[in-house]
Amino acid sequence: MRFSKITALLGRTAVVFLLLVVASVFAVAQKKRSIYISATAMGTSTQMGRIINIDLIVSDLSNNEDKSALIEAFTSGGSQGLANALDKMGSKGRIRITGTLGYDVNYIRDFHLPDGSRMVRFITDRPITFGESWGSTRSRDYQITMGEVIIHKDKKKSEGRLFPAAMVRLNKQNEIEVEAYQNPWNLSNIRVSK
Repeated sequence: MRFSKITALLGRTAVVFLLLVVASVFAVAQKKRSIYISATAMGTSTQMGRIINIDLIVSDLSNNEDKSALIEAFTSGGSQGLANALDKMGSKGRIRITGTLGYDVNYIRDFHLPDGSRMVRFITDRPITFGESWGSTRSRDYQITMGEVIIHKDKKKSEGRLFPAAMVRLNKQNEIEVEAYQNPWNLSNIRVSK
C-alpha cells in the first residue's frame, strides 16, 4: 500500500515536470522565430563568373555584451584573438554555402537604417579544411567569415557582400580594416522569409 502511494506521487511529479518542460520549450519556440535569408553570391575580380547560393539562418541576435567581448578580444589579440573569441561564443544562426554542410554563425546584428531599410551583419570563425591545414596554405591566416545584407523596402534592390575568408587588422591610421583572402563576393537575388 505504501509503495503504491509513493509510486503514484512520483508519477504525478514526473507528469507535472514533463508538462512544465514542454510548456517552456513551446514558449521559447514561440518567442524565437528564425529569419531565413537566401542569396546568390557572385565572385568579383579573379573569381568573376563563379556563382554560389548562400543560406543564412538567423535564430537569435547578438547583444552588446557579445560586441564588447569581441572588441576586447580584437584589441588584445588581433584577428587571431577575434577568431578565438568567436569560437567560444554560442551559435546565433547558421550559414550554408553551396557544396558544404554549413556551419554556425556566432555573431549577428540587425540595424535599421535611416531610409527604412534593414542591415544584417554577421561574423564567425570559419572551418579550416583538411587541405588548408595539411598544406599550411596562406588561407589558414584568414580564419573569419563575415558579411552584410541590406534589405531595402523594395526587395528587388536588396544587396550585400560576403567575405568567405577574411582577417581584421588595424591600419596605420588606427582604423579597423578588413582584408579578404582573394576578393569579397557580391550578394544579389536576396530573399527573406520567417
